[in-house]
Amino acid sequence: MAQMLEANRLANEKSPYLLQHANNPVDWYPWGNEAFEKARSEGKLIFLSIGYSTCHWCHVMERESFENKSVAEIMNKFYVNVKVDREERPDVDKVYMTFVQATQGGGGWPLSVWLTPDLHPVYGGTYFPPEDRYFGRPGFKSILQLIAKQWNENPEKIKESGSKVIELLKKHTAMKGVPSENYKKDIPGVEALMMCFEQFCRTYEEQYGGFGDAPKFPQPANLEFLMGFALFNRETEMAKRALEMVTHTLRMMAKGGIHDHVSKGFARYSTDKEWHVPHFEKMLYDQSQLASTYLTAFIVTGESLFEDMVHDILGYVLRDMTHSSGGFFSAEDADSYPTESSREKKEGAFCVWTYDEIKRHLGKETLEDGTALDEVFAYHYDVKKSGNVDPQK
Repeated sequence: MAQMLEANRLANEKSPYLLQHANNPVDWYPWGNEAFEKARSEGKLIFLSIGYSTCHWCHVMERESFENKSVAEIMNKFYVNVKVDREERPDVDKVYMTFVQATQGGGGWPLSVWLTPDLHPVYGGTYFPPEDRYFGRPGFKSILQLIAKQWNENPEKIKESGSKVIELLKKHTAMKGVPSENYKKDIPGVEALMMCFEQFCRTYEEQYGGFGDAPKFPQPANLEFLMGFALFNRETEMAKRALEMVTHTLRMMAKGGIHDHVSKGFARYSTDKEWHVPHFEKMLYDQSQLASTYLTAFIVTGESLFEDMVHDILGYVLRDMTHSSGGFFSAEDADSYPTESSREKKEGAFCVWTYDEIKRHLGKETLEDGTALDEVFAYHYDVKKSGNVDPQK
């Protein structure tokens, strides 16, 4: 039997996400004064890692780096390491996500940020592989050592850089004061709506719907905007075009793999532009927004498919995401056990079916005309003996 690692400070927390890291060899601290005081007294940078319990890439980085004793040794030697559950502290997540998005052009989870002892961010990113092996991308070990070296050689320069970053973030995110009597002049008008509409037209993917390339997210707020835009400009070519983008996108999503045709509900995003292979995590906020969007689309168009999707999503939420004591679960994990005897989870394992499994479960059933149900199922979903997805993706 493998020896149980000694628990760190996260063992006393209530968050499921923090408890997942309670036996890491990393000397984790929860967000709070104890960690901040240690960083100040020892003159160390803070390494801040933010995630949540159902996050696939959070699991990957934990497995590759935070459970790795050689990586943990570097982290413990040079940094005060802090773990945050974004569902407990969305305020902390918002601050440092804004920094990473502003400096890296994008964000996500796990969120990895290096802070001065005064909590000023100096560098950040998302998932980092443990070694320098992915297309020239620096590994987590290398980044940890490089930033520690720069801090030890010139801490004042890094502090100054962190202070400048905070000032810039304050400047660009500050709320304006009490509006003047002419405040309406500052509110974006019709020209702003047109700019948004034109941008959606430019990025719209004609064949499969949605906007941009893979990974492709549902983006219900964009679809709601386009339906509102169509109503605002009713009986115009622009309105027709806006509704075409919405309805085609919603149909393709409903038919695609991002929609769980067995358990219902929608995955967080598609890994391809065809909506075919999902990232298997399901989020409560996606179900909420998509149910509302499909309902609006049904009201606007009267199309029965959209009504069906509302029942589909809400049925899934009531069955699988509702807690028996009240309230809702925030998400369903992307990772699951392939079999009852498996000891290691894999992404999407619960949702992937082999040709033989389909034959075994449906092969004895037939339709009224004698057609085997498994053949109809395989034809409808393009199931082949060799599979219809790349197992490496």
